[in-house]
Amino acid sequence: MPLDLAVVGRERPPVKRSWDSAAAILYALGVGAGAADPAAELEFTTETDGDRVQRVLPTFASVLVPGRLSGELGTFDRSRVVHAEEELTLHRPLPAAGDVVIRSRVAGIHDQGSAALVVVEADFDDATDGQTIATVRSGLFFRGEGGFGGARAPKTAWARPERQPDWSSTYQTRPEQALLFRLNGDRNPLHADPGFARRAGFPRPILHGLCTYGFAGRAVLRSFAEGDPGRVTSFAARMSAPVLPGEQLTVNIWQDSPSTAVFQVTKPDGTVVLDRGRAGVRVEEA
Repeated sequence: MPLDLAVVGRERPPVKRSWDSAAAILYALGVGAGAADPAAELEFTTETDGDRVQRVLPTFASVLVPGRLSGELGTFDRSRVVHAEEELTLHRPLPAAGDVVIRSRVAGIHDQGSAALVVVEADFDDATDGQTIATVRSGLFFRGEGGFGGARAPKTAWARPERQPDWSSTYQTRPEQALLFRLNGDRNPLHADPGFARRAGFPRPILHGLCTYGFAGRAVLRSFAEGDPGRVTSFAARMSAPVLPGEQLTVNIWQDSPSTAVFQVTKPDGTVVLDRGRAGVRVEEA
């Protein structure tokens, strides 16, 4: 059964979502914080204690989005769906514990030929004052669901600078990285079940694209945003190749302007696994 194009633009019922200090810490651990040096990122991996105030990695917002693979899209084979792209806009920093109302919708279904690209948008409104904290825009690639005669997704300009990166960080993912990251809520068996992964065309379970995205977010935060999550205003990337848990990732970042940077994430053999990365930070006025 093809995807139901009639769902595009339809608002879903609002969903209330809460998180606490432990959930934010679990996310940080799931994207490698503290793995190389347990004392290096304590503001993200431990709760508020004395002079230390817990802070939240900006990309944590992406794991709070409910129901990307909602049944309203129609009947489809979950083994044929992969996360293709993610874009985050932060209107203010995420608190260590929070209550939000999430308003989401299918913003578009694009015909990419052999596949359909389904775009889901979600706004996070503070449950207390109603102000929007964050907006997340996710692209899901439904293999085999293209060819329905729709428009292709619009292209955005992006080019890798012809110079050495301004910052480069290398991280070692762990063999059990996907098993840890899935505790943030994405229980897709593609990341845990060997049989399901083989049916999807992979030799073994792969790492969540959002996990790789979180590793990249840590690198951009530490370098371009000078370690201050309150400065991060946007973060986006395209998942271009799978990562197996235990593989090494290198995040290369080029500053584009005082408030913007572009980045890529590669494996040791040069394979680009996150492409067309873009990040924005708030620049302090003189």
